[in-house]
Amino acid sequence: MAHFGFENDISAAMRIDKSMTKVPLMRWERKLAERPGSSGSSKNSPSKPLQQQNSVHSRTPGRTPFKSSKGLGEQNKTLTPSSAATGDRFIPNRNTTQVDLGHFLVTNRSASTNGEPISPTKEHFQKTMNENLNGQKFESKIMGYHQRPPELPEGAGSQLKVLYSMATPGTNTKSLRHIPQAPERILDAPEILDDYYLNLLDWSSQNVLAVCLGASVYLWHATSGEIQQLMEMEGNDEYVSSISWMNEGNHLAVGTSTTEVQLWDVTKMKKLRSMGGHSARVGSLSWSAHILSSGSRSGYIHHHDVRVADHLVSSICAHSQEVCGLKWSPDGKILASGGNDNALHVWSSDLGQQSAVYSFNQHQAAVKALAWCPRQHSLLASGGGTADRCIRLWNVNTGTCLTSVDTNSQVCALLWSKDYKELISSHGFALNQLTIWSHPSMTKVTELTGHTSRVLHMAMSPDGSTVVSAAADETLRLWKCFAVDPQKKAQKSVAQLETGIMRKMCIR
Repeated sequence: MAHFGFENDISAAMRIDKSMTKVPLMRWERKLAERPGSSGSSKNSPSKPLQQQNSVHSRTPGRTPFKSSKGLGEQNKTLTPSSAATGDRFIPNRNTTQVDLGHFLVTNRSASTNGEPISPTKEHFQKTMNENLNGQKFESKIMGYHQRPPELPEGAGSQLKVLYSMATPGTNTKSLRHIPQAPERILDAPEILDDYYLNLLDWSSQNVLAVCLGASVYLWHATSGEIQQLMEMEGNDEYVSSISWMNEGNHLAVGTSTTEVQLWDVTKMKKLRSMGGHSARVGSLSWSAHILSSGSRSGYIHHHDVRVADHLVSSICAHSQEVCGLKWSPDGKILASGGNDNALHVWSSDLGQQSAVYSFNQHQAAVKALAWCPRQHSLLASGGGTADRCIRLWNVNTGTCLTSVDTNSQVCALLWSKDYKELISSHGFALNQLTIWSHPSMTKVTELTGHTSRVLHMAMSPDGSTVVSAAADETLRLWKCFAVDPQKKAQKSVAQLETGIMRKMCIR
């Protein structure tokens, strides 16, 4: 029977569903047996010491022999999705859907598309008011598929916004200056001609504004507010077609529809002389020291020396149609002329030269708006009429176009700011606005609206802070859009004075 006992021992050793009795103790059992105060009965019941070890020690053994059914049940419970669902993934939840908000947005969008175009300034104002009044309500989703998260307590969002929007020490944050959207003053200009090709407004260095109203020229003294009538044409069909102040501000050149150019002394209110030579109305005038250049409807440009009796220095056939834009550069070295033939020409200071230095034909309409940059004398800005609507910047030293911007409306006049790197333009249909552009990016800074008809003319005050605009709605509006901080202005004047003193010292 001995072999039956041997087979029983082999089968017992190969079975895995029965506990093994004659095996070495496991490591945790040996440590438990070596602990002082442990009972020897713990060797026969391994489950109890395991529970004690897990509850007393923070360390876990390399192998856990048993797992409680309670822990397994808790694990399965956390992995199973909750039965208290708040909606289907594809069906919106009525409690979280904002039906009224969706209806308002749809009706408001349809109403805004049928209305008139809104300026960027007004659009920014509406957006700011909407955020202040409604918060993030309009930016939230209309259809909700899940329950809304709990709202933050009052003041929590603003505190975080302040915390993370503060500028770090040492960073230079450029503050935006305030530009008034309303004119500082409005003056009546009855009988001002609605003619795109004329130049009927100019502001002198003595702070006197000259404006042509039909057949008359009026002077408005900005300091005192006094208004004077300088002259008036005698004929019924005669009118004043252009004016331009001399650099000193004491003499005014007047171009008329009778083909003559008159020179007036405004201090004595007296006409000094009349200069002929043109065969059509004189629509543009520009000064360079004692040289007066005049452009007429015939396409000719005449240069007059007002100091001598024989005033006509030279005559140039510049354009095939009317010369509507004429500007000398600040240093008096270059003359720019624009005509109704869509051409822009650049002439040298050599008055006897009959050919232009550069001729540009990129504009697709009449070129009336011309302006020289006061900081870069080789930088010229030009604007085209209704068919073109573009502002172009030119480098007259190289004859290249630096940039071009489509303004979406007729460009009537251009002016450079003296204190800021900005450019202002006046426009016609549809907004009849004044637009300020940042240079050299040519991004829109703001728009000044108020005129009800196209803004034909602009002029700048001697200090460069105020721009006056004249429109076909027979009004003059004064915009203080380039006002300078008095503190910065004082610092700039001191720096200029120190620079002048240093130059004198170097010369000596």
